[in-house]
Amino acid sequence: MRPQAAASAAGGRRAVCRAPGAHNVCRLLSRRAHGFYARDAGVAHRKNLGLLRKIMCQESTKFKNVWTTHSASPITYERGRIYLDNYQCCISSIAREPRILYQKPKSSKSEKIEDALLLECPLGEMLPSPSDYKSSLIVLTVQNWLLRLSADSGEVLEKTYLAGSCCKFRYLSWDTPQEVMVVKSAQNKLPATAQQAGIQQSVLFCLAVFQVLPLSFIGMLEINKKIFGNSVTDVAVSNGILIVMYSMGLVRLYNFQAICEQFMEQPFDLGHEFNWNGQVGVVGKYPFGLPCNIKITDTPPLLFEASSLENAFQIGGYPWHYIITPNKKKHKGVFHICSLKDNALAKNGIQDMKCCSLEPDWIYFHPDMSGRIIHVGPNLINVLKLKEVKNNTDQMEIAEDFTIVANRENCVNNTVTVTASGRVVKKRFNLLDDDPEQETFQIVDYEDELDLLSTVAVTEIGADGRAHLDFHCNDHGILLKSIPLLESWDVTYSHEVYFDKDLVLHIEQKPNRKFSCYVYQMVCDTAKDDECSSHEKTERLFCKKGGRIFEYI
Repeated sequence: MRPQAAASAAGGRRAVCRAPGAHNVCRLLSRRAHGFYARDAGVAHRKNLGLLRKIMCQESTKFKNVWTTHSASPITYERGRIYLDNYQCCISSIAREPRILYQKPKSSKSEKIEDALLLECPLGEMLPSPSDYKSSLIVLTVQNWLLRLSADSGEVLEKTYLAGSCCKFRYLSWDTPQEVMVVKSAQNKLPATAQQAGIQQSVLFCLAVFQVLPLSFIGMLEINKKIFGNSVTDVAVSNGILIVMYSMGLVRLYNFQAICEQFMEQPFDLGHEFNWNGQVGVVGKYPFGLPCNIKITDTPPLLFEASSLENAFQIGGYPWHYIITPNKKKHKGVFHICSLKDNALAKNGIQDMKCCSLEPDWIYFHPDMSGRIIHVGPNLINVLKLKEVKNNTDQMEIAEDFTIVANRENCVNNTVTVTASGRVVKKRFNLLDDDPEQETFQIVDYEDELDLLSTVAVTEIGADGRAHLDFHCNDHGILLKSIPLLESWDVTYSHEVYFDKDLVLHIEQKPNRKFSCYVYQMVCDTAKDDECSSHEKTERLFCKKGGRIFEYI
C-alpha cells in the first residue's frame, strides 16, 4: 500500500509514514537513472571488459595463429563469423579449430550477393518473431532482392523485392546504425548507342529506405539531375542528412527527414496491396517491388555546402567542425579544420605533414566520440583535440593531445657514405617517408569495447614484409601491447585487420583474386611463448572440412 500522510497533533505538520527501506529505494532509483546500478548487466559487462583488457595487456599473454584458410572469393568478417564463397559458407572464429556453422550449395550468378549488413537485436523492444532476437544478415542480391538471413544457419527469414531491371540496387549502408537502412542503386548510365540516339536519362540514383527489426518500408526516392544538377557523381544518406557529391568537388547537405515529410505522396506497408500509377500489386513482392513514393519536385532547402578535393568532407568534434582539403591538386595532403557554424578556420587549423611518400596521409574524427582528430602519416600518428582559444571563447584551436611515432631507430638514411677504400659516394635520392625498408603505419583503428587505439606497422626485411599489431592507451597513446603477425605482409596487397576481444583476424587479398584469412587467438600459457611469436617456419598440418582446406600450426 502507498504510505498515507497524517496530520501531527503537535504543530499541525504533516508526517509521512515511509515503508521500511523506502528512502534507500528512492536513492537506488535515482542512481539507476544515472547508470549507477551495481547489479545492472551493463555494469557487469564493463567490468568484464576491463578485466579482459588487463589480461590481454599482460606480458605473458600472447596471440597464437591457430588456423588459416584460403579462398578464390572475398572473405568477410562479422562478430565472430567468417563468411566465404559469397556468404554461402560461414565459419565460427571463436573455437580454437574452425567450426563450419553452415555450408550452402554453390549459388547461380543470378543469386549473387552484392552487399550485406549485420543486423542485431535492439535492446528493450518487443519483436514480432522469435527469430528477430538473434543476429541476422541483411543481404542484397544482383536481382534486386533484399533478404534477411539467419547469421548462424543462413536460413532465409524474410524476402523483399525492390524493383525491376530499370534500377540496379548495389549498396547497403546505415543512416542510423541498427535502426534505419539505406539501399542505393548503381549510377544510371545510358549505353553509348542510346546516348548517340539522343535519348535523355534524368534519373541518376534510386534510394530505398527501411526501418529495421521489424523490417518496414519508409520510402523510395530518385535523385534526378533536373533537381540536383547534371554533375552529380554520388549520393549517400547518413545521420538524417542527404549528401550529394559533384564532379567538381562540391558537397551539398540536405535534411533527409524534411525531404521525406515534404515530398512523400503516400506511405506504404510491406506485404499490403497497393494501387499506384495504374499498377496493382503487393508492396515488396515480385514483380511490382516498391513504389517510388517520395517525388522530389523542387530543390530542397540547402543545409550546407563545401568544396573539397575528391569530395573528401567530414563533420565531427565539439563544437561542430568539418575537415576538407582545398579543391586543387597541389593541396593534396593539406587539411583545413573549420567551424561548421561560421566556416571560420580554427587556429592551427591547417594540418600538413609535408610527407614525401607514395601513399598520402589521412585524417578523420576519432570514432570514440571524444571530438578528437586522428591524423596518420607514414611514420607519425597525431591525435589532436579542439579547445577554446585563450581569452577568445568564440574561436577554437587545434592542439596536440599525443603523438605515436614509428620505430625507426635503426634506420640510417645518409646521403653521403665512405667506402672501405676511402672513396666518398653521394646518393642522388633520399628514401621516401613510406619506403618499405622503414617501419610504416598501414592501419589505424579504434577498439571501442576495450577503449584501445590499434595500429599496424610494417617493415620490409629482405623479400618479406613483417607486420605487428600494437595497442595503445586511447587517452595518452602509451604502448600497452605488441602482437607480431607471423605471415609475410606485402604492402602492395589489400589488407584488413580485425581485433575482437580475444581474437585477431587478418584478411589479405592477393593478385588474381586469391584471398587468405589468418586467425589468431589469445593464449596465456607462458610455456608456448616462443611458438606464438616466432617467425621461423613451423610444421603445418592440413585438414579438410566441408570441402575446404584449413592449415594449423
